[in-house]
Amino acid sequence: MGAREEILGRIRQAVRGAPEVEIPRGYRTAPPVDDLAGLFAERVRDYRAIVHVLPAAEVPAAITELVRGRRMVIPDGLPPEWSGGAEPAGGSLAELDAADGVVTGCAVAIAETGTIVLDTGPGQGTRAQTLVPDYHLCVVRAGQIVAGVPEAVARLDPSRPLTWISGPSATSDIELNRVEGVHGPRTLEVIVST
Repeated sequence: MGAREEILGRIRQAVRGAPEVEIPRGYRTAPPVDDLAGLFAERVRDYRAIVHVLPAAEVPAAITELVRGRRMVIPDGLPPEWSGGAEPAGGSLAELDAADGVVTGCAVAIAETGTIVLDTGPGQGTRAQTLVPDYHLCVVRAGQIVAGVPEAVARLDPSRPLTWISGPSATSDIELNRVEGVHGPRTLEVIVST
C-alpha cells in the first residue's frame, strides 16, 4: 500500500459513522457596484487598453474615425454601422496577418476584472480573427457588463469557444520584462457604448 492509500484509509476510518454535515455555500456572486460601465472602463484602462465611454448614438462615428484608412477584419454578424466603412480584410491566415486590425462586439464584459469575453457569436469573429491582427477594437454595450465573474459565467454557454481578454496581449520573462503582442493583439481599444 502506498502513502496516499494509507492516508486515505486513516481518514475513512476516522470519519466512519460520523453524521453527514451540510456545508452552507453562501458565496458572493455579485459584488456591489453602482457604476458598472465606469468600473469596467477603469479596470480596462489598468490593463493599458485605450478606452472610450460614449453614448450609443456616437459609437458609429467614433468607429469610423478609428478605422479610417485601415484594412480591418469585419466578422460575420457585426452591426453594419460598426464597420466604420473600413476596407474589409480577407479571412485566410495570411490575410489576417496582413490586416491592420479587427472590429468586434462581445458576449459579456466583467466590471470587477476589466475582462471581455468573446464566444464567436454574431459580430465577435473567430479566435483567429481576433488573435492574429495586431489591433483589436471591441465595442461593449453597457447592458453586456456584469459586476463579477460568476454573473459572466452564468450568461455564457460553456459549449462555445470562449476567449477571455484582459487587456492587450502581454507576457513577462523571468526578469519581469514586459513584452506585448506575443499571444494576440498589441493594442486593445474598447468603446463602451452607454
